[in-house]
Amino acid sequence: MMKKKRSVAMLLAGGQGSRLGVLTKQRAKPAVTYGGKYRIIDFPLSNCSHSGIDTVGVLTQYEPLELNAYIGTGAPWDLDTMSGGAFVLPPYVTGDTGQWYTGTANAIYQNISFVDRYDPDYLVVLSGDHIYKMDYSLMIHEHEEKGADATIAVLKVPMEEASRFGIMVTDDDLNITEFQEKPQKPQSDLASMGIYVFTWKTIREYLVRDAKDPKSSHDFGKNIIPEMLARGEKLVAYPFMGYWKDVGTIKSLWEANMELLADEPELDLNDPSWRIYSRNPNEPCCFVDRYAKISNSMICEGCYIYGTVENSVISAGVRIEPGAVVKDSIIMQNCCISRDSQVTMTIMDEETTVGEGCRIGGPDEITVIGSEVKIHDGFRIKAGEQLAAGTEWEVEVAGGEEK
Repeated sequence: MMKKKRSVAMLLAGGQGSRLGVLTKQRAKPAVTYGGKYRIIDFPLSNCSHSGIDTVGVLTQYEPLELNAYIGTGAPWDLDTMSGGAFVLPPYVTGDTGQWYTGTANAIYQNISFVDRYDPDYLVVLSGDHIYKMDYSLMIHEHEEKGADATIAVLKVPMEEASRFGIMVTDDDLNITEFQEKPQKPQSDLASMGIYVFTWKTIREYLVRDAKDPKSSHDFGKNIIPEMLARGEKLVAYPFMGYWKDVGTIKSLWEANMELLADEPELDLNDPSWRIYSRNPNEPCCFVDRYAKISNSMICEGCYIYGTVENSVISAGVRIEPGAVVKDSIIMQNCCISRDSQVTMTIMDEETTVGEGCRIGGPDEITVIGSEVKIHDGFRIKAGEQLAAGTEWEVEVAGGEEK
């Protein structure tokens, strides 16, 4: 057994993220770029580092290669300590057979031996696909002070939207009296954030019992939490007051990036007291030509800007040539927008090349271009279209083929 820990975090990062379309065809959702220089998973990993949690199990499953390489030893988040670290944990395999994680609880159950190595007092379960800053140590302290068996972070949501979430009904002391999974008639506006603190000895028993139940979905929200309530365990809600964004859809990902461009954004990425760490490429300084025009945009290192950029987030290594106009868009790493092309309200994935004189997207719907796409000169892509990663689009008639 390793040195005993006060807390161990398990980060659920295996989601397919199908609602993100072509952006997650070849990568897990937590590996998607956000804010020019970050990945979504940077936020829970950075939160762990700031919260004094130095042992994090990252549970991967769907398209894990890019995410595994990105996390590495956990050094960018100061999680490469001798007594802890960031550990990538794929689905558990025994003998000649393997088993996918069949639910959030099952993912933790399959890694009970990993948690047991550290014999923690508390287990922190996190999701890898939300944008937020949070001090988990305060939540752990609250859990301990109240003698809870489980503490669940909650966020107030508009009552008309409460039916989209798992809802916690509480008494005046925030003790959870009922859990409602996406109720048609919600009795509370406290939505679960999918962030849990459990007393390890207690939750371990529930995980083992749940794994033996063939009728269970092996999910915390659907099975474990209701079972704990039914057995009279002490469950407490922990209200969260800061910025929190679920970026599980194309619209929410675009909105989250655009919110960074506000005069006073709710999420401060430049706060020196709570930095969001990331594994950034070692790029030179950005070059902006004297004739370039940039307004209300974020431009990362290693970019070459000769054209016009308006209200956009531009990642490292992007090239925008003379006469090109990028507006209301998110351009990810190492893309090239060639001369006289216009890109409007588009999310463009990494390593994509747009030829000269192209027209991509429009002002009414979000257009999405996958990674390593080649769009030849003069081609036009209508607003709202999605182009699969690795495809090539070539002009078929003079003046450009309208898709």
